[in-house]
Amino acid sequence: QVQLVESGGGLVQPGGSLRLSCAASGSISSINAMGWYRQAPGNTRELVATITSGGLRNYADPVKGRSTISRDNAKNTVYLQMNSLKPEDTAVYYCNAEIRLISRSYIHAWGQGTQVTVSS
Repeated sequence: QVQLVESGGGLVQPGGSLRLSCAASGSISSINAMGWYRQAPGNTRELVATITSGGLRNYADPVKGRSTISRDNAKNTVYLQMNSLKPEDTAVYYCNAEIRLISRSYIHAWGQGTQVTVSS
């Protein structure tokens, strides 16, 4: 019914930047909060940043000041701009969205993940 497709991951040197994108498609009526999470090997999945439909943002402490989350409601797309990347930012990044379907039910949808590797 709904698909989230992430893009923009890759290999970047420490201090570099990346912009992740996540587009939602399917039987969508509206989208409430959207966000990014990450999971490094051996770790649990953790919050990176979220943004409400009204534009209120929340960031995890490890990325605060280095990352900016934004969204384009017309395109059902959320972005994550990451700057001053560190090796500890290496992880699989997942997009999440709280979606109201055309059927009027709500779901939490996840993308398939995109790998971000920060290494020299």
